[in-house]
Amino acid sequence: MRNFKNLLFVALLLVSATVLGQTKITGVIVDETNQPLPGASVLEKGTTNGVSTDFDGNFTLNTKSDAGTLVISFIGYKTKEVPFTSAKTQLGNIKLAEDAVLDEIVLTATSFAIDRKTPVAVSTIKAADIERKLGSQEFPEVLKSTPGVYATKSGGGFGDGRINLRGFNSVNVAVMINGVPVNDMENGAVYWSNWAGLSDVTSAMQVQRGLGASKVAVPSIGGTINILSKTSDVEKGGSIIASTGNDGYQKSGFTLSTGLMDNGLAATVSFAKIEGEGYIDGTEFKGYNYFVNLSKELNENHKLSLTSFGAPQRHGQRQNRSTIETYRNAESGNKFNPDWGYKNGQVTHIEDNFYHKSQTSLNHYWTISDKTSLSTAAYVSFGSGGGGGTAGDNTSLFNVRLGGDDQPVDLDNIVEINQANGANGSEAILRASYNDHEWYGVLSTFKTELSDRFNLVAGLDWRTYTGKHYRKVTDLLGGQYFLDDSNINNSNAALQVGDKFSYNNDGNVGWLGFFGQLEYDADSFNAFVSTSFQNTSYQRVDYFQYTPDSDLRTSDKYNFQGYSIKGGANYNLDDQNNVFVNVGYFERPADFDAVFTNFNNVDINENAENQKIFSVELGYGLRSEKFAANVNLYRTKWSDRTFTETVPSFVAGQDDFTANILGVDAIHQGVEFDFNYRPSDKLSITGMLSLGDWKWDNDILDTAIFDGDQNQVATVDLLIKDLKVADAAQTTAALGLLYKFWDKTSITVDYNYFANLYADFNVLGSANFTETGDVKEESERIDNTWKAPNYSTFDASLRHGFKLGNFDTTVTVRVNNIFDTEYIADATDGDDPLVYFGFGRTYNLGLKINF
Repeated sequence: MRNFKNLLFVALLLVSATVLGQTKITGVIVDETNQPLPGASVLEKGTTNGVSTDFDGNFTLNTKSDAGTLVISFIGYKTKEVPFTSAKTQLGNIKLAEDAVLDEIVLTATSFAIDRKTPVAVSTIKAADIERKLGSQEFPEVLKSTPGVYATKSGGGFGDGRINLRGFNSVNVAVMINGVPVNDMENGAVYWSNWAGLSDVTSAMQVQRGLGASKVAVPSIGGTINILSKTSDVEKGGSIIASTGNDGYQKSGFTLSTGLMDNGLAATVSFAKIEGEGYIDGTEFKGYNYFVNLSKELNENHKLSLTSFGAPQRHGQRQNRSTIETYRNAESGNKFNPDWGYKNGQVTHIEDNFYHKSQTSLNHYWTISDKTSLSTAAYVSFGSGGGGGTAGDNTSLFNVRLGGDDQPVDLDNIVEINQANGANGSEAILRASYNDHEWYGVLSTFKTELSDRFNLVAGLDWRTYTGKHYRKVTDLLGGQYFLDDSNINNSNAALQVGDKFSYNNDGNVGWLGFFGQLEYDADSFNAFVSTSFQNTSYQRVDYFQYTPDSDLRTSDKYNFQGYSIKGGANYNLDDQNNVFVNVGYFERPADFDAVFTNFNNVDINENAENQKIFSVELGYGLRSEKFAANVNLYRTKWSDRTFTETVPSFVAGQDDFTANILGVDAIHQGVEFDFNYRPSDKLSITGMLSLGDWKWDNDILDTAIFDGDQNQVATVDLLIKDLKVADAAQTTAALGLLYKFWDKTSITVDYNYFANLYADFNVLGSANFTETGDVKEESERIDNTWKAPNYSTFDASLRHGFKLGNFDTTVTVRVNNIFDTEYIADATDGDDPLVYFGFGRTYNLGLKINF
């Protein structure tokens, strides 16, 4: 409470007197369906005097003259000029039309889809919806009411949430921030803990399902998530935020903006701190979010924008699922976590995550002529950190707990054993697996109008990436040293805290892509055809398995080519009805591990198969003043998929194994429906239904299994043909209600339903291992994996805006899972399924003061 009072006091000090103008202009900025557009820019033409709309799209601007023109803009919408005079100061509702041409510099290459124009299935979530719905949820959970989306908190650690789109996980969903791809260059994964601060600075987030509108060659098998950050605000001022929630959740921060200055420069800075104990046992967390944007209009033809942001954090994790019975018998119930303990009376995370990934981009927008433009983004990203775990010859010691099996691990017991070993060293230790990286890239997009109807877009996508992978000793747990022989350059080494062991290698990835798109734009008919080509190179450097003078230490570079071709068309039957179709085929190079299959520089899969994807989609849209709806039918055939699967160890005391699975085929098909009904200015009703039919399409034979030190220990056959694709609910539905009691007071209620959630197939549950050198046993085919019970949840938020002195102040109360529904959100198949239960009732209270 003291921190909150201090924040309020600072807000009072930072407020400056309102500058009085000659004319006070008011209005409401809305889209074509009368939905408010919060954060829209309203600028008095020819001046730097401007404001942004509030949460409900309202604005008040004290102009410098009695008559003039307002320039109104919002991300993804056509800029509109509206005249004003002292005789007409109340402008009422001002509608903005969606547009593919984005004025913001950083957004010129984001491929934002436009309603009734771009032929893709799309959902857009504005900043107001994020602010209303997020609370203390994971960032991907904002999308859980979107068709085709399944988002969960996974193990429940801070930032450990995940998202699936049409049954595809984030490895196969392109995630872009301001048009820059952020999927890991080696494996395509997205780690949301790296972007925990994005919710504070997002102006809009768009989910494009299926092929999407992206022109660059990105892995959009399931779809594309475009996250658009704020640029520098046109209005001078800022805000202070403070929030609290269940399990010690605390967040505080501020945003400051210079506004658009006379010299054409604008700057915005945002910072926040977040910490808490975590809903799950042993998942304490602390993090910081920062965002900086500098924008400069050099002249009427050249604009620059520099953006940098990141979210350094550390949090305890729950990496291991448990049986349903284990949770039932645990003292803490569904919050039970086997991956933490006490050492010398202090909480110690056995599994944790610590990382800082920064991204900085310099964007240049050049208006070459009235018909031609060039936008270029040069960016760099540095990542440092990793995740904790255990190591040693006797990791079974981590099964000894302070009491029953549902209690924390007794780490003091391990300390005593290691100390007693004396010169024999530690039997069990804590370690961390690091994945640092350096990433540089340039994305340049050229656009020109060939004629009144035809536009040409072409560009270059260049990236270079080095991932550094190694393990370090983080705690000897009382021992004098840890003996390790994994480094042939230092065999039988007595390691200390900070020393590397087990593996130490770099992955170098190069990427060069070209893309082009021809667009046809008529009044009622829009069409496009696009193609892209990319060359991906992989190289591996191993510092442990080879000596410095070995020719094998650095592998050759292996090049793999991929390409795509897609097209689509949208036809507006009339002012209310439209239909669209899109179809595409692309080949995506196999990922890094599919090339270096045995984690060395000798066993190279130089002929790794490209992943092949064919997709087709049909859509229908209806738009009227009060009602809007969409229906989409889709089918995606995915051939020669590669992925890495974690396998529970069948050797007592050893870490989980890894299966590198190649050549998997799958079919994803389904139907999606969503609507928005706005019967009055006070009431808005939204809903969706998504029915998926996702199956594996072939069996996989002789898959190699590796232990934690990357040694092959077994092979296995996977008889998975016709099994349901797991790890995401194939049937989802949602119904939402937003009701405004007064102009600045509203309530939101969201109902979500999830069904047909199949457990991720556990290799042990579907096949027989054959340890290396043994006679192969015959695997057994299973009918299907275990299916979790269907479930539904209710969430609600209450938002109230008021004046605190001269400050616009907002209080938001958010409650998730109001009825404390018990449900299983993640599962791994087996005789006794291993699961994660979803969170019970959680709450969040937030305060925002604008100045």
